[in-house]
Amino acid sequence: MQNEPIEVTIKVTGVLEDLGTPYLIGGSLASTLYGMVRTTQDSDIVAEMRPEHVRPFVLALQDEFFIDEQMIAESILHNSSFNIIHKESMFKVDVFIPSARPYQESQFARAQRQSFALETEISANFASPEDVVLSKLEWYRIGGEVSDRQWRDILGVLKTREGDLDLEYLRKWANELKVTDLLERVLSESK
Repeated sequence: MQNEPIEVTIKVTGVLEDLGTPYLIGGSLASTLYGMVRTTQDSDIVAEMRPEHVRPFVLALQDEFFIDEQMIAESILHNSSFNIIHKESMFKVDVFIPSARPYQESQFARAQRQSFALETEISANFASPEDVVLSKLEWYRIGGEVSDRQWRDILGVLKTREGDLDLEYLRKWANELKVTDLLERVLSESK
């Protein structure tokens, strides 16, 4: 895994940890961790931020990131997303504020702590491999089922983690998320 994306992302997750904010890293960083390596222009973090987190979050990151306090406050209010951009590298971090739903609870409960040895040992919470697959299937569906990159990420996780994935969990939540057809298709393609 390239150092810059994870190093920049860890700066953000470190602040979330200091604030006691539950979070997990998903998207292409997580699919690269569990699947095939690819370059990425951004990282995705799902974080249960609340209004009282906004000001300390901004203060902690404003020297190193382009950050908009009002955008963050509105994202929390509307359970949407915001992004911040690392000034030195121009690497973007997208932060998604989740709506309360059973799948989100399951995803957070299954998050896995992963460690990396860079200049020092660092660690962060990542979505489980199964949840990376499910989230990417959901994004693939929302995006009109046209993103080859999303599909390749999903295949990469399935091929790399073959035999280690909880297929019962995948099928249960694929049904809830209404992506069962996509899951079965990608499972057959990954063989």
